Amino acid sequence: MRSRELARIAATAVAGLSISLQLAAQQHPLAQHHQYKLIDIGTFGGPNSRVPLGEFVLVFPAVINNHGAVVGGADTSSPDPYCLDGAECYVAHAFQWDAGIRADLGALVQSRNSSAEWISPNGLIAGFSENGEFDPLLGFTELRAVLWRNGRIIDLGTLPEGGYESWANAVNSKGEVVGWATNTVADPNSMTAGIGNAQQTRAFLWQKGSMRDLGTLGTGTDAIAQFIDERGQVFGWSYTGAQGSGSCAGGAFPMAVDSFIWDDEHGMRDLGTFGGTCTLALAVSQDGSVVGLSSNEQELSRAFVWKKGSMQDLGGSIGGQQATATAINESGQIVGFATLAGEVGAHAALWKRPGEITDLGTPDPSECSMALSINARTQIVGQSVDCVAFGSIHALLWDNGSLFDLNDLIPPGAALTLQFAENINDTGEIAGQGLDASGNLHAFLLIPCDAEHSNVAGCDYSLVDTRSEVRLSITLHESRRTPNAPRERAAQSDRRRSSLWLNK
Repeated sequence: MRSRELARIAATAVAGLSISLQLAAQQHPLAQHHQYKLIDIGTFGGPNSRVPLGEFVLVFPAVINNHGAVVGGADTSSPDPYCLDGAECYVAHAFQWDAGIRADLGALVQSRNSSAEWISPNGLIAGFSENGEFDPLLGFTELRAVLWRNGRIIDLGTLPEGGYESWANAVNSKGEVVGWATNTVADPNSMTAGIGNAQQTRAFLWQKGSMRDLGTLGTGTDAIAQFIDERGQVFGWSYTGAQGSGSCAGGAFPMAVDSFIWDDEHGMRDLGTFGGTCTLALAVSQDGSVVGLSSNEQELSRAFVWKKGSMQDLGGSIGGQQATATAINESGQIVGFATLAGEVGAHAALWKRPGEITDLGTPDPSECSMALSINARTQIVGQSVDCVAFGSIHALLWDNGSLFDLNDLIPPGAALTLQFAENINDTGEIAGQGLDASGNLHAFLLIPCDAEHSNVAGCDYSLVDTRSEVRLSITLHESRRTPNAPRERAAQSDRRRSSLWLNK
């Protein structure tokens, strides 16, 4: 299967903030927490399974809904004759794990690849599948955006004006799907050049059986639709026609990129900028609030929240000058990461409101951390990694003021080492990826052994003492508001993912 090159997103600085610090060191020589039942979602006969990342790093799709259904992709036992990774790989199919059953969602052509990229609150699934044809412009197997509904796979097709590639990023409960599709206009700066495309990339909305090009901002040539809410509002990224700095998405986008909101009434609108040439929406809440990163006039990036037509710097610092927001819950609490003094590393961060940032810390002083998802209970999941070697990777949970390595909260001798916790739903169930004993990547589901999940077979309901020892919590309040200004070996893949968000 064609590899997806993950874009490198740089989080750089805003200087001159006037802030007051409140520093509190909390000692946790022994912390208790309920345990989790670990479900290894497994494969379809091949070595690996995975939860999707989307085609760009720092965009974390909805891979689990509040009913506990998980989606992703898993290897079959059939070698892939068109693999371009330079190593042996296998045909993979989209999966859904629901109520203890792992279902093969199939592909447009059963001998070809597919992946589930998003699951809606009511269980509709969007993603992509190869269709068995070869793109005459690229020479690769064609990708098609697909929707799984009522046990059927639906080919969403390509743009009416022509093109051979499409990819679905998200779907809402109405079955409205968004993503990107290529046309036939050659474009050396294509937004999807990193995954091999050399034609213009266009944001699409698919509804009622028809795919629609949503256009672009300004005189831009390319756009990608990343999210759609339950009201049908679409959010994504677009070239604006201006020259970029070359640093947006770690150099993946050479042109200036702004983020947009689109609806039927108003069309496509620019969310705004802090004066720079890179604004990336990375998560959206159901009330239409958007979070992500935006650069200022010095091309230094800050975490932002956009709400009701206004973009605001989330503010604060944990010693460094960089910040990125990666997720938001329905109460407006936001998580992401920020850099330390000297820009030597990054810690996961929480903003309960703009202007206030909390350092969520790391299990070890030599590690960096990143928060990826937050639920309605302010439970947060993410990962930590060695800041230099990108070696030791751990899936993390922040809960009720304490930090836990999720590997400490599953039964000893478990089949997987948990490395990457991507999503947590509002009942506390967690989906992510880990490594088996052979170093293969496997998707997992964690079910809390708590009162809300009583009588779960295989759950140990006793509390466990964790190895958490010292946690440093730093809360900073600004004295004034800042003005608006796919596929590698498992260990290699996770190290690369970790290095992307740490690299400047």
